[in-house]
This record gives sequence, structure tokens and C-alpha cells, in this order.
Amino acid sequence: MRLDPQRGYDLIGDIHGCVDTLVHLLERLGYQRHGGVWSHPSRQAIFLGDIIDRGTHIREALHLVHDMVDRGHAYCILGNHEFNAIGWHTPAPPGCGQQYVREHTPRYARLLQETFEQFAHYQQEWLAFVDWFRELPLFIDGERFRVVHACWDKAVIAKLRERLVDGKLNHAFLAEAASPASFACHALDRLLRGTTMPLPDGLTLTTDEGFVRTVFRTKFWEPAPLTYADVVFQPDPLPGRAAERLLTQQEQRNLYLYGPDEPMLFVGHYWRSGKPGPIRDNLACLDYSAVKRGKLAAYRLGEEQRLNPAHFVWVDVETAEESVDEAR
Repeated sequence: MRLDPQRGYDLIGDIHGCVDTLVHLLERLGYQRHGGVWSHPSRQAIFLGDIIDRGTHIREALHLVHDMVDRGHAYCILGNHEFNAIGWHTPAPPGCGQQYVREHTPRYARLLQETFEQFAHYQQEWLAFVDWFRELPLFIDGERFRVVHACWDKAVIAKLRERLVDGKLNHAFLAEAASPASFACHALDRLLRGTTMPLPDGLTLTTDEGFVRTVFRTKFWEPAPLTYADVVFQPDPLPGRAAERLLTQQEQRNLYLYGPDEPMLFVGHYWRSGKPGPIRDNLACLDYSAVKRGKLAAYRLGEEQRLNPAHFVWVDVETAEESVDEAR
């Protein structure tokens, strides 16, 4: 997918149904609504995925983003939550040991629950959105900047370029993804969920949403980590004294590294908090926990080759919701 080098881009993090806050953010970025669709005279938005699930206005958020993309005012990449929806509705091939690419387990039912409930009376509309999800690319390479939901793995993306047109899923790749041992499953997990490590000594952690995990999310940019605390990248703390544990040489070798000399990279996914800003001068996470009453964050990209902290723009969700309630 080739982007127009003459245009500026506004990269926007995980929305999760927070449509009122998204409207405030678009207004702050200089977008206006014309004919029911948000647009900017000289810029385009790039949404980093995870439009659906968890929030209170998922259907409205999907319509807003879809219409912007459809009219050429925005791009949107696939998030892990959109892929969950695709997999939920995609039958697995015969003989693979499961019925769907994303099995109908309590975990995925819970993640998709809010979306299903809000589309309960709009089933055909929902299925049309699922078809649209299949058309979203897994990544965008703008040459001087890159966009992916969770992790840009060069080796994985090189293989994806050989198999997928414009980074978009096809039927064969989806069918392959039903097998946990397949390259398709590994690639989707890496790009949409990031890098992880097993917790040591059989430990588990329970997230604030009640999910029990045996792995934790890791940084993919730390050049010389020594302990588990040096690589953990999630809001949930490691259990017990795991954070103090030294990494083995093998664990250090297994960590993926996105180097400091690589093009600027924009990701979402990771539930950050605090004031939005760069992780490194070529790496930004724009997920600031909007659906947990955090911030909906964006980055106003101009001609720079390295991130400028002054180009981060955000709206506090709680403030935005309060102002909307007052207007109503």
C-alpha cells in the first residue's frame, strides 16, 4: 500500500467504541464533518485498529471510521479485536480439530460480548462490517514510517509480503490460521498481539479483566535487558518476585529487537497511561487506555524523520464524555 508523500497523516490509537471522544479528537486535529463524513482538507487519518469491543458506542465508532476510509479520508489497519471477530465467523477447515478459526470459547465470547450486544438488532450490518475487516491490511509501510497494531517483525512481514496482497488476509491464510503451529497463526499473533515470554516457575497472573495468563507482554525495543522487569510491557504487574528474576542468555537471545535506526513505528494495543509521548525517537504507542477512561491519543505526522514530542495530541475520555453529556 503506497501512501501519498504530499499529505500529512494523523495516527490514532485504539478507540474501542469511544466515539464521543473520537469526535472531540478529530475536531482538535482540524477535521470537520461534511455530508456526514469527517475529513480534513490536506491530511488523512490512520487508525491503528481495535475500533470494536468494550466501549459503549461500538456501532457508531465503526460507522465513523468505515465511512472515512470508504471516502478516502482515512486508512485503518487490523487490530487483534477485529481479527477475533473475523475468526469467530470463519469456519475452520476440516480435520484441524476445531470448528472456527477463533473458537467460541468463554474468553473470546467475553471479549466480543459488548460488540455482539450492540449489534443484536443489526445482524446484517454486523456481518457486512466483518467482511470489511477482512479487507483491512495487517500493516502499512510508509517507507519513512510504519504502522502495525502491536509489533513490526521484519522477518515475518517479509514472508507476509510474499503471500498477501497489500498485507490483506485471504481465504487460504485464514484457513491456515486455524492451526496453532502454522506460520499464519504465528504471524497474526506477532503483529496483532506483540511479543511475550512465559512466566517462570509455573506462575500465572490474573488481569484486571479476570483473564488468567501464563505469559506476559514484553518490550521489543530493549537492547540490553538483564531482568524480567526490564522487558515487561503491560499494565498488570508480574506476580511474586518474578520482576527481579534475571534473564537467561537464551531468553535474551529470544527477544525480538526493533532497532533504533529503523523507520518511525506506530503501534497501539498496550494500554499505556500518563502523558502521551514517544517511547524512543522512532517508536510510539498510541493506545492510552481510552475505554478505561484514559486518553484517546494521536500523533500529527509531518515531514519529520524522528518523533517530535510536541506532535502528540490527545483527549481525556472522562472530560470528553462529561462535555457531551452536558451538551445533551
